[in-house]
Amino acid sequence: MTKQYNIAVFDGDGIGPEIMAPTLVVIDAVLEKIGAIKFKYEHLPAGALHYTKTGEDLPDSSVEAARAADAILLSAMGLPHVRKPDGTELTPQIAIRIKLGLYAGVRPVKIVPKQPTPLKDPRLETVDFVLIRESTEGLFAHMNEGKVVNNEYAIETMRITRKTSEKLFDFAFRLAEQRTKKLGRKGKVTCVDKANVFASFAWFRSIFEERAKAYPDIDHDAAYVDAFAMWMVQRPWDFDVVVTENMFGDILSDLGAGIIGSLGLAPSADIGDENALFQPCHGTAPDIVGKGLANPIAMFLSSAMMLDWMAIDKNDPLLAKGSEILEAAVNKVITTRIGLTKDLGGDCGTEGCTSAVLANIAQQ
Repeated sequence: MTKQYNIAVFDGDGIGPEIMAPTLVVIDAVLEKIGAIKFKYEHLPAGALHYTKTGEDLPDSSVEAARAADAILLSAMGLPHVRKPDGTELTPQIAIRIKLGLYAGVRPVKIVPKQPTPLKDPRLETVDFVLIRESTEGLFAHMNEGKVVNNEYAIETMRITRKTSEKLFDFAFRLAEQRTKKLGRKGKVTCVDKANVFASFAWFRSIFEERAKAYPDIDHDAAYVDAFAMWMVQRPWDFDVVVTENMFGDILSDLGAGIIGSLGLAPSADIGDENALFQPCHGTAPDIVGKGLANPIAMFLSSAMMLDWMAIDKNDPLLAKGSEILEAAVNKVITTRIGLTKDLGGDCGTEGCTSAVLANIAQQ
């Protein structure tokens, strides 16, 4: 009997639709390969372009439809020239995290053999850690409430709560347990903060230490964010699961993308108690829209993360197999450079990369 899952799809802005369309084709090829599973896609309106037409960038109806889905796929969103009256860019991808309580932002930092990276060290091929960014609080919790007072000073508010922090740390330790089983090595969680300067971060770390006691088989330590940023460059192979506040995670996740060679290789997930959303880390690249040059790899890998999460959430091991097939197909493009896009030093565009991934899926 064939199982059906409902996937909410946000096509995005700029190159968003150009990488989402082939992603759905690739997912369907994986499902056909494993058999017994089908996805029904519901395309939901949101984004900067939708804002120019309607005056809203994230309709309530889209949020509720996403909430009811089994998983959410979201492509790149926002356009630099489309801004709110206060001059800031539209960020529906952030708003939906807060509305759905997607507190755990998962950003893998993994290097496969022959992957192009600006760092040079033979140990780089062992780099495989995950950055967990709290995605609903920190400096983003009141992002629409900042004030400039009399053109003399500005105020932003950071908010950290015990409830969300406890859930975040538990998520990080559970992920470390899962990775221990999968990778066959002892897990470790590192808390990154600025506990030496700010009371909020000292409290954040104290909650981390409390929750660590519930996971005695997982090692844990902590680091200040400035030192950790340096260590990410000097010795990224030393880390397993890293957990941090929203703004620090926003910055460090892009540093992680730099380590692996490109934002075009960087997938992500935002996971809550009831819902999970998967999207590439890169932007909408309006300068290459319509040219067939968009790199779909981060979107493909985000979809593999979706399948892996659904395998656990839906207790469906076939989806885990699908995730493995899709990730292996993408990794083969990276290691062989057959199907690699021009931004990564290859000679293909979106269509050529997609064809190579589909061929790799068929060969498995």
